[in-house]
Amino acid sequence: MNEHLLHDHRPIRIPAVVKGDVAPSEPILLDQHARPLRDLRISVTDRCNFRCTYCMPRSVFGKDFQFLPRSELLTHEEIERAAKVFVSLGVEKIRITGGEPLLRKDVDMLASRLVALTTTEGRPVDISLTTNGALLARKAQSLAKAGVKRLNVSLDAIDNAVFQRMTDADWTVDDVLQGIEVARSAGIAPIKINMVVKRGVNDDQVLPMAKYFRGTGHILRFIEFMDVGNTNQWNRSAVYPSSELIALLHRYFPLEPVSPSAKGEVAKRWRYVDGQGEIGVISSVTQPFCGDCTRARLASNGRLYLCLFGQQSVDLRALLRESDDDDALREKVASVWIQRTDRYSEARGFSPVTYSPRVEMSHIGG
Repeated sequence: MNEHLLHDHRPIRIPAVVKGDVAPSEPILLDQHARPLRDLRISVTDRCNFRCTYCMPRSVFGKDFQFLPRSELLTHEEIERAAKVFVSLGVEKIRITGGEPLLRKDVDMLASRLVALTTTEGRPVDISLTTNGALLARKAQSLAKAGVKRLNVSLDAIDNAVFQRMTDADWTVDDVLQGIEVARSAGIAPIKINMVVKRGVNDDQVLPMAKYFRGTGHILRFIEFMDVGNTNQWNRSAVYPSSELIALLHRYFPLEPVSPSAKGEVAKRWRYVDGQGEIGVISSVTQPFCGDCTRARLASNGRLYLCLFGQQSVDLRALLRESDDDDALREKVASVWIQRTDRYSEARGFSPVTYSPRVEMSHIGG
């Protein structure tokens, strides 16, 4: 997106559906590539209790790193207000992210506020949460009580030594597995297990992870190592292509493709022929899916990004704090989305695009 578009203050006509004078099933907003706004990722903190090498390497995010002060974070009330505006513009799914969202005080109370939202067609908004799982055993019951029905749990290895090398933290695989089990017992389902695969680092964990989660009802998803942010030393040689991964798994556990459950779904789905569940692959590097991207991202400080690899952003916190005019907020979000042109992964190919510094994943979640 061109930066001048982010600061364009010219008035814009919001499509009629927002005003309620056409059928709500019609598209609400379309960007420059005819992509609707359907998903919102909300980061509630930039802090994390892991130091994963592909996200928050300790060499950068060490003890002297200055995280956002509490005063710069959006409050629960501000998040709820912003979420209502996004929902009025067509958002149907909201994911609570971080950093590590379970570090945010009373995140369950925030979740309950969001669970109460309904889409323009009167359906409940789909609320999920992404976590590294370390605190999940303590928080799962309260999340379930708040109405959270879906979780994404990051787990990059089933072998504890590999896991701790990648997370650079004292938490263990058993801590995460316990959290998953508590969440399952609390009635949260499905639980998706996200594994970022780096060649030569944890690719030997692909089969063990598949063996462990087959037949559990959880959905294991393999994610190609991406050049998110500016600090993870991404290079093509560390990318383990999803096609290669599927071929490996298929030799041991025959797979067959599954049709997408919805347009814009980021993971390509596969199921085990023997009925022991399904897996997914997220192939942002080798098979970009920018053409169907319907996601916006709200950082914990209230800045709006339109791409996981975003360079520019819009300050919504100022609008939230300076005025109670939701129409002005709605018009700003609509104007930014309508002018959206982001397609970083398609433009990247196999080499990072030489753009200005990109937003760090820890600021806007995955």
